[in-house]
Amino acid sequence: MGFENTYVFIPVEKVHSGYRKRGMDLTKRLSEDNRVIWAETQSQKIRTKRDLIDYFFRQKIYKKPLYPKGKPFNDELWTQEWYLQDTRSRSDLPKLDLNVLPLYKRGITGKGIRISILDDGIEYTHDDLRDNYDPEISFDCNEEDYDPFPRYDHSKFNSHGTRCAGEVAMTANNGKCGVGIAYNSKIGGVKLLDGIVTDRVEGTALGYAHRLVDIYSASWGPNDDGKTVDGPGRLAKEALERGITEGRNGKGNIFVWASGNGGSKGDNCNCDGYLASPYTISIGSASQKGEFPWYGEECASTLAVTYSSGAYKDQMIATTDLHNECTIKHTGTSASAPLAAGIIALALEVNPNLTWRDVQHLIIWTSEVAPLVDNLGWQQNAAGFYFNTRFGFGLMNAFGLVKAAVNWTTVPEQRVCTVTTTHEINETVSYTNPALIQIHTTGCQNTNNEVKFLEHVELTLTIEYPIRGVLEVYLTSPSGTRVQMLAPRKLDNSKSGFNGWTFMSVMTWGEVAEGLWTISVSDEVGPEGNVGLVTEAVLDLHGTREVPAYMKNGARNYNLDYNRVHNTFGAYDEYYSNFV
Repeated sequence: MGFENTYVFIPVEKVHSGYRKRGMDLTKRLSEDNRVIWAETQSQKIRTKRDLIDYFFRQKIYKKPLYPKGKPFNDELWTQEWYLQDTRSRSDLPKLDLNVLPLYKRGITGKGIRISILDDGIEYTHDDLRDNYDPEISFDCNEEDYDPFPRYDHSKFNSHGTRCAGEVAMTANNGKCGVGIAYNSKIGGVKLLDGIVTDRVEGTALGYAHRLVDIYSASWGPNDDGKTVDGPGRLAKEALERGITEGRNGKGNIFVWASGNGGSKGDNCNCDGYLASPYTISIGSASQKGEFPWYGEECASTLAVTYSSGAYKDQMIATTDLHNECTIKHTGTSASAPLAAGIIALALEVNPNLTWRDVQHLIIWTSEVAPLVDNLGWQQNAAGFYFNTRFGFGLMNAFGLVKAAVNWTTVPEQRVCTVTTTHEINETVSYTNPALIQIHTTGCQNTNNEVKFLEHVELTLTIEYPIRGVLEVYLTSPSGTRVQMLAPRKLDNSKSGFNGWTFMSVMTWGEVAEGLWTISVSDEVGPEGNVGLVTEAVLDLHGTREVPAYMKNGARNYNLDYNRVHNTFGAYDEYYSNFV
């Protein structure tokens, strides 16, 4: 489905005891046929939901509270949605909301925007979801029908998609559960996590109804176990590329992805190919105390964060649950990505002409550092942007993003400059002796691929090494910004190294592409005697030849007073008064 001239070939004798051998033989025969461009035996991909469900959270833990007394909503969990309304009693505490109330007061609620939740199904009969459910963008990839209703199975917890959907589009003012961050948007469900997941299943899901969908939200990925290196297959990659070129009438689908929950296992989200893709928006989490949560993964591909839970006693996210119930226990980066999708929906409502790249530029230009500034790891790149491999460019600011979107000038055409070393690479790396590789580029000057101002930077490496998890990779830009592309992963004992694996960074956004790039591959963990080779290093520099309009007046001026603005529905000050 959705792939022109691409077919599923199923051997008739699939129940035969010699099926595996026969299947491999058939694949070989297909591949060698000159009428066949590509053939691949489909195999199961391990995909995990990025919440933190354990036995405790499987219990019924929600008790219906009294209706809130305050405005603007009568929904029973509105008072529990601390991330949508400022609940501070002291002005010295960090700002605890995503700054959406000023938008609601102006009638900006996600009207006309269609969001697809790629997950384990949606309970679309739920009282708080049914009015916003969109069957036209819904599909079940596991059963291959048009009904993504979750399967009620005690052995499998299929509430994840319903919870993610509620965060985005719970109906407001109906007295049920809570308020979705884009509560007048439309949501669809594409079910793919309730059966065997293959590249074909993922490709179908990522491309389903791509001409109708505005935003896809995905809160899952390869196992966050600290030792997996995996990403999209051929069909999934094709679906992503088709989405950003054909979706939304050529403006591109927006793919929002949860950045992973492997922090306690030392995982790094640049080992997840869905997050290390220029076509996706990688969203991490911040706790209600403005801290990096224990489950969070850090890497150079994270664009920004929204809220989720932190320490054990921190509040979690309120949303819909199975059996027409509600929960206040949704958590993990699973909960952060749908909030980001909802904020983007608010921006698309006021400016439907935004491209997929405009949205990424807007997130970088408007996300706030102030609520997270007390955390370690902040740097400033040469273009003036503050970044952190834990938080990307900061906490998303819905009002700031939408305000900037109203009169946004579309960014210039994207170009990709591919560069490598002028000689064959065969650099030795060993314990305490790093390999240093330098690549000089003009940014493909005077060609159709010329890049002057950077967006995404992809680094493809092939490394042979006896223990993959001890490796650390840094990339230093011509302007001197040093970015950690890979941190050691203590649980990764693989002997496979990296075979043409692509890491991605957004941390040098806005810098110049031309000059000397330095790649460092090191092993500071050991044991002594580790030795290997770096045999491939390729840089793909994404960006523009012309400076984006919003950057023409210089570097961003960060609002250091952002935390001091009390954001309640009935109280506004001059900070919001000039919004058009």
